[in-house]
Amino acid sequence: MKKVIYSFIGIALVAGILGSLFMLYKKSKKKDVIYEVQNPFISSLVKKTVATGSVIPRREIAIKPQVSGIIEEIFVEPGEKIKKGDLIAKVKIIPDMVALNSAESRVKKAQLQLEDAKLVYDRQRKVYEQGVIPEAEFQKNRIEYNAALEELDAAENNLQLVKEGITRKSGALSNTLIRSTIEGMILDVPVEVGTSVIQANTFNEGTTIASVADMGEMIFEGKIDETEVGKIKEGMKLELTIGALQDKKFEAELEYIAPKGLEENGTVQFEIKAKVELDESSFLRAGYSANADIVLDRRDSVLVIPEGLVFFEKENDSAYVEVETSTQVFEKRYIETGLSDGINIEVLKGLSKEDKIKGAEKDMKAQQQQAG
Repeated sequence: MKKVIYSFIGIALVAGILGSLFMLYKKSKKKDVIYEVQNPFISSLVKKTVATGSVIPRREIAIKPQVSGIIEEIFVEPGEKIKKGDLIAKVKIIPDMVALNSAESRVKKAQLQLEDAKLVYDRQRKVYEQGVIPEAEFQKNRIEYNAALEELDAAENNLQLVKEGITRKSGALSNTLIRSTIEGMILDVPVEVGTSVIQANTFNEGTTIASVADMGEMIFEGKIDETEVGKIKEGMKLELTIGALQDKKFEAELEYIAPKGLEENGTVQFEIKAKVELDESSFLRAGYSANADIVLDRRDSVLVIPEGLVFFEKENDSAYVEVETSTQVFEKRYIETGLSDGINIEVLKGLSKEDKIKGAEKDMKAQQQQAG
């Protein structure tokens, strides 16, 4: 009985060893590799770079008050079209107490001077009419009286200007009435009735009452990397893709390239500007994000192959492909290449449309599963 058991164990061990050897042999056996082949084809190549930025009005003006005070009325809303000189808002002046006190004091002094000048003038006129004093002396008193009248008028106007920001003589020219300096569209009104505003001066840029822009002339403002800036020049055509209008393309013409770059996130970026060609069917809002495709070079109807099929030798700075000479037999062939768009590359010499080029290895298991 023991002999039978030992015999069975021995047979099992021998079978296991033989099976392992067979599996190792099967794995070590070289499989037949089949490669895909591709033919060169005729196509057009476009090499381009992309600049990111936004679409903005060429002229955008910030309207600021000429006096400090509180917004009393607002006459416009964002999106409204206005003309040059149209009213935007009205400012109510909160007078400075020092200036107000000085203006009131000036009026009182002018009144006293006028009263004194009038007494002298009336007395001298009677004497002059009696022929006691010559006309030249009376003329001096008349000038002093008229000067006192003018000083009182100026003092009263100054007091009214301090209180209300307007004088009797100025009328519609009041600097409390904020008017547009250009024709265009109201983009933003960042203040409300009751908001305190200050005028622009040497130490402060002032409070913006409204932003007005000419929406009939838009530009693309973006940035381009230093590696690409040397390949572009003024006058080049751009194709804009607007983030909010994905289904429509806009043409633009490059008109400005910054002479100095700025470092951002470790790379040097140069600012560019391009005039956008608008049409009546689309309204571009200020601040739309956009991408600009700049065509650097192009080739029409040339022989091309996928760039992934090309191998490059650094030693002699040459390129080659593997061309099929017979079924799944390939030979190395040097070629001369031209423009590349990152996907396909132009072939200048070394290939024809009939040549078959070695591609990627076929996945035989996937093909068998699809066939099954």
